[in-house]
Amino acid sequence: MVLHSTMSDRTDDPDNGDPGVATKTRTRTQRPPMYKVMLLNDDFTPMEFVVHVLERFFGVNHAQAFEIMLTVHKKGLAVVGVFSYEIAETKVAQVMDFARRHQHPLQCTLEKEE
Repeated sequence: MVLHSTMSDRTDDPDNGDPGVATKTRTRTQRPPMYKVMLLNDDFTPMEFVVHVLERFFGVNHAQAFEIMLTVHKKGLAVVGVFSYEIAETKVAQVMDFARRHQHPLQCTLEKEE
């Protein structure tokens, strides 16, 4: 059997829509921006409460929590984790709600990482 080529079957036909050159488009997935979650120092929240918050909501051990709490106390704030926006926002809300329920003025905030 012999097949005959018509003009529309040819790849060099400008009306065919196929330029005859294969190009590969590569899309690169961009990483989402990350956000730093920070605890701020105040003169009223007990240090033990801050340690408990760090252990409970950020999964750090007691020694790490104690070190972070001292940084907050001495420097006025400390970054306690870096997360995607949704997770950072949730952590801030959890900490703020927990502090309010225990009548502490502890402040937790997030900031876009540069």
